[in-house]
Amino acid sequence: MMQTSRAAAHTDLRTARTPELREHDDTQPLLIQVNGLEKTYTTARGALTLFRDLDLQIQTGEMVAILGQSGAGKSTLLHILGALDAPTAGTVYCASTNVSKLSQRDAAAFRNREIGYVWQFHYLLPEFTALENVAMPLLARNMKKREALGVAANWLKEVGLEDRGEHRPGELSGGEQQRVALARALVNHPRLLLADEPTGDLDETTAGKIFDLIERLHESHGLTSILVTHNLDLAARCTRALRLEDGKLATLAMSPQTVQNRN
Repeated sequence: MMQTSRAAAHTDLRTARTPELREHDDTQPLLIQVNGLEKTYTTARGALTLFRDLDLQIQTGEMVAILGQSGAGKSTLLHILGALDAPTAGTVYCASTNVSKLSQRDAAAFRNREIGYVWQFHYLLPEFTALENVAMPLLARNMKKREALGVAANWLKEVGLEDRGEHRPGELSGGEQQRVALARALVNHPRLLLADEPTGDLDETTAGKIFDLIERLHESHGLTSILVTHNLDLAARCTRALRLEDGKLATLAMSPQTVQNRN
């Protein structure tokens, strides 16, 4: 069972359970290609550079975990990959589009069309029902309300909440709220799922169920998924695990043999 406590956030690789790794198929085309990425912020204490000359390639169909200490820039990297933030330098191609050069309007359209987001906190709109929250991205694309609600209802059924559509977020448990957030993220059938600590605010049992659901949706909808996490058990179930440290990405050896040898 996965560990979701803050203490587990710093668990050494040697303590991770033997993972059931996904098979990595290096014949698949690239969905994401990042070259020479740099991100620098201006602060009261001077320039703060999170990345410099960072490169990353992610193939279609991969499920990639990104780990690293708090403050390493994991969430910032996810924002850049998803066209929510722009790099200081370098190029970011996603689905053959140079997202680092998009205008704000074009970036918003790209996100709505190609990317689904799930955060640690669900960010559901409290005044709307679960059904209406899931339908929001469709309404943003000018789909008629009745049609949008019908599609949203199908997605609530897919995440196991077909009987909770008329409930508002405050009437749902934390796990149910995250299921609604997953349905909302995928209602537009994006190619890429970006998840920032999607189980980090949940208890151990609920976190396991949510990640099982993410795995199932990843497979059944042909997604490419990138998950920021502190959880080594979760990372071990992905195609690859990368650690972000000192502005660089390094591959973590997560094979069953490697983990057993370190125990």
